[in-house]
Amino acid sequence: MTLTIGQTAPQFSLRNQHRAKVGLQDLAGSRSIIVFIPFAFTATCQGELCEIRDHADLFNTTKTRVVAITCNTLHANGAWAEQQSFEFDILSDFWPHGEVARAYEAFDEDYGYAKRTTYVLDSNLVVSEVIASDELGVARPFSEYEAAFGL
Repeated sequence: MTLTIGQTAPQFSLRNQHRAKVGLQDLAGSRSIIVFIPFAFTATCQGELCEIRDHADLFNTTKTRVVAITCNTLHANGAWAEQQSFEFDILSDFWPHGEVARAYEAFDEDYGYAKRTTYVLDSNLVVSEVIASDELGVARPFSEYEAAFGL
């Protein structure tokens, strides 16, 4: 079964690049996006997160919290976040490997990575939009984020 619009997002608690725990409950009360990323330090993934970083005004204006989730270690996520000046949380779904990605129907069982899927949540943690790319090397168009926020 695929996580769809209108469903409440599954609970999670993961560590960010600073080793702080961040969970679904921390997103309650404001709009948020959960951006599943296949791999740190790769061109397409990095390009997507840099575009989100470079359009921080869109997310700040709409009071949207950004959270990225990878199956990489928190150490790799930390180095990547520092290198790219990512100020939003990058959470590690490394162990148990892909557990949160699986709960969000965003895990590739054959290759062991988080699929390129974004869930837009309302302030009540209900999925209001799903933005995805079915191909590993193909980025989600940023215009779909703009459309999700009515811009």
